[in-house]
Amino acid sequence: MAMSVGSQGRNGHRRRGRRQALMSEINVTPFVDVMLVLLIIFMVAAPLLTVGVPIDLPETQAQALNSETEPITVSVNQSGQVFLQETEVPLEEVVAKLQAIARAGYDERIYVRGDRAADYGTVMRVMARISAAGYRNLGLVTLQEQDN
Repeated sequence: MAMSVGSQGRNGHRRRGRRQALMSEINVTPFVDVMLVLLIIFMVAAPLLTVGVPIDLPETQAQALNSETEPITVSVNQSGQVFLQETEVPLEEVVAKLQAIARAGYDERIYVRGDRAADYGTVMRVMARISAAGYRNLGLVTLQEQDN
């Protein structure tokens, strides 16, 4: 019997060259780096995303409410202008605009922010219209009182 010349493997099969084993691990280091950078960016930018209507809120001793979803804010500035989020709207259109943007319907949380120097009657008219439209989750926003 003649033996063939060449390299043979353990089972008598010929090897065609060394194949490297496939690497089945995922390198997550770049992914983690990007996520940490994004986390830092959002942590810095989040306080800047508050409602942009300048309002001088009154101070009270009430505790802050914890909430998971972003409420709709209606603001009344010292000259009596009404803002829905950051957009000025006439008093007559507040309820129609609320109905258009309220995702949770009449259970949507609505915060009314009234400037300290705003006319009390104007703030109450805004709240009365929203309440009369059927919104049940309505609140006034104030600042916490500072001890002097």
